[in-house]
Amino acid sequence: MSALHSADSFLLSLSRAFCSPLAVFIQIQGCVICLTLAIGWAFAAYVRKREINRIEDGIKGGNSFAFLCHDINELEHSNQVNLPRVSVVMPLKGFGEHNLHNWKSQITSLYGGPIEFLFVVESTEDPAYHAVSQLITEFKGDVDARVIVAGLSTTCSQKIHNQLVGVENMHKDSKYVLFLDDDVRFHPGSIGVLTTEMEKNPEIFIQTGYPLDLPSGTLGSYCIYEYHMPCSMGFATGGKTFFLWGGCMMMHADDFRHDNYGVVSGLRDGGYSDDMTLAAIAGAQKRLITSPPVAVFPHPIASDLTFSRYWNYLRKQTFVLESYISTVNWLMNRALFLTHFYLSWGFVAPYFMAMVHVAAALQIYIKGYSYGETTCTSGGLLLAIWLAICTFTELLSMWNLTRIEVQLCNILSPEAPKLSLDYYNWSMIFVAMLVDNFLYPISAFWSHFSQTINWSGIRYNLKNGKIHKIERNKDKGPEFTDLGGKHLYGKKAATPKASLLGSLGRSLAHWHQPKKYDV
Repeated sequence: MSALHSADSFLLSLSRAFCSPLAVFIQIQGCVICLTLAIGWAFAAYVRKREINRIEDGIKGGNSFAFLCHDINELEHSNQVNLPRVSVVMPLKGFGEHNLHNWKSQITSLYGGPIEFLFVVESTEDPAYHAVSQLITEFKGDVDARVIVAGLSTTCSQKIHNQLVGVENMHKDSKYVLFLDDDVRFHPGSIGVLTTEMEKNPEIFIQTGYPLDLPSGTLGSYCIYEYHMPCSMGFATGGKTFFLWGGCMMMHADDFRHDNYGVVSGLRDGGYSDDMTLAAIAGAQKRLITSPPVAVFPHPIASDLTFSRYWNYLRKQTFVLESYISTVNWLMNRALFLTHFYLSWGFVAPYFMAMVHVAAALQIYIKGYSYGETTCTSGGLLLAIWLAICTFTELLSMWNLTRIEVQLCNILSPEAPKLSLDYYNWSMIFVAMLVDNFLYPISAFWSHFSQTINWSGIRYNLKNGKIHKIERNKDKGPEFTDLGGKHLYGKKAATPKASLLGSLGRSLAHWHQPKKYDV
């Protein structure tokens, strides 16, 4: 009995301690963070919804191809023949359950101008090499696509190395280069939209977009979704942004041919993260980054994503803050490190305090303590209730943005299987919010003190913000990539047989490019 009484006393004492001015501030701060996120997602939802309304109004006005362009006259042959040449560079690594579908969505673009697709692999032993070679054979004569073997990187990350080799092999007349990750599904009109914006405003340095995560049901996949959601509001501005996502970046080809602003040297000489490096260059050179409101792309997450693979992905995300190209870039990364650390645990701590307040209130109710003993705990319970209201508001805003982005993706890809919000588990998402924000500072500290990371079987070591050592060991590395669950090793990967979707893809490819262009 004395032990139970001692436990009760400790719980009540802890609840009273959490009513101190500092503790109350932390709990109110948690509510403010929730409401700030809710407001940000509400604005992002407004921007995306406005684009949905524009497309629907265009369809009602007689433009059946409003999902491709604002003005149907842009599809006239006289306009299409003047479109600039685009080279699409896709660095590949491994082969998984979603890759074939993603690649087909990328090469069956309805862009009316000359376009080439360059799939870049590390070696012919990469499972992606055989899978994408078979896909190119299937679409032979319909699309201009080829596989390039880049070899091993020695001075930068393998992804950056593949991108730069792809740029070296692009068509001499290409005006724009589009870098795409192989784990997102593209819309038929996305390349046209990106190119049109670049043509309208030559001052644009980079155009980008952002993924809409499709969780597979595991806690790790929901943690990925929750991790990406706060950044989504930075890409839903409808125009200028300071954010950059490496999964979709359209740039001027000449910037790479002539190493303008040091884009090639900045990436090649010790670069680890393509988007963080280019964003730093854009900031230093005061160059413009934009994100069109329709640049949101479905990102299916592997159905077998384990928590350990999520953890390694989080480590890669925090590791980018350890790479930098200048003193100013280092200072910015340190500021991001400290801000994210403070906000992450500042978000989690109020929920722990709220649980103590609720447990103490239940204990008081059961034991029947006097009012004088419960005054402080009652105040704590009110804070917990307010936090619950703010959390519900936050989740509702997140749900609304996700719902609208799902609707937008369905409109932009009318031929694709419809996405649905039904399988999102919002209880799991709430748990993921707590788990992800609790683990982020731990991961950030780990990255800071280790200065090393394993990315798709390759270990990178940093020194002074640059990659200075690369280690490859198949026996010690992972067998799968983190999010896509792609097989990293093996000489050949099986690909599905031709299907109705494949036939539709060939039809779309033939539509967008009825004639071949000489290289």
